[in-house]
Amino acid sequence: MLKAMFRSLSMLFLGLILLTGLLMGCASPQDDAIREVLQMQQDAWNAGDIETFMQGYLKSDSLRFAGSSGEIRGWQSTLERYHSVYPDRAAMGTLTFDLRDIRMLSNKHAMVFGAYALERENDQPTGLFTLILEYTGEGWRIVHDHTSADQIPDDVLENIE
Repeated sequence: MLKAMFRSLSMLFLGLILLTGLLMGCASPQDDAIREVLQMQQDAWNAGDIETFMQGYLKSDSLRFAGSSGEIRGWQSTLERYHSVYPDRAAMGTLTFDLRDIRMLSNKHAMVFGAYALERENDQPTGLFTLILEYTGEGWRIVHDHTSADQIPDDVLENIE
């Protein structure tokens, strides 16, 4: 009797360990929704559609973008920056995101850390980014984007010196 009870408890314990492991390996619904936003951005970029790419950002004056060209505030200014830096498909290249970590900060805020790579005819820029996303009535939107190039382009270096 004692042996049978011990065996049952052991099986229950083993089952709980396996279930916990499975659940830890599953992405949360928030993670999936955030990944969808960034996949939409990647797809839009690769289609040469900056306006659709920008739908991943909160359309607000409070949006903050920080990159090699400095800090930019506001959705419209960020859109204009993208058009200025990437005036055509050749400049845009093919974008690939590598999402390395999605961390929920609260039920309405998340932080994403990742890497990007652009494949272009004459170069292959790469870098890292940290995004803060906020859950809005329209879904998850980027409210803060800090993107760093692995190597700062010469024309940007000239403006810094």
